[in-house]
Amino acid sequence: MEAAEEGGYIVKCVELPVATQGEDREEAIRNMKEAIAGYLEVRAETLGKSKAKKQLVEISVKQASSPLVA
Repeated sequence: MEAAEEGGYIVKCVELPVATQGEDREEAIRNMKEAIAGYLEVRAETLGKSKAKKQLVEISVKQASSPLVA
């Protein structure tokens, strides 16, 4: 959190691409919580849509107990 030149505070999330501001520290923190929640909600929707298009399939291969003889 850093003081903005024009007044108030700017907050940037280090782990997510989220930034916001507030007139005071408390407002800036509240706004950051809302911004993170909004980002995560949109991200979850995006992941849900991409899962509908893709499907993970697990394949297992077993080795034959005896070699094939021709």
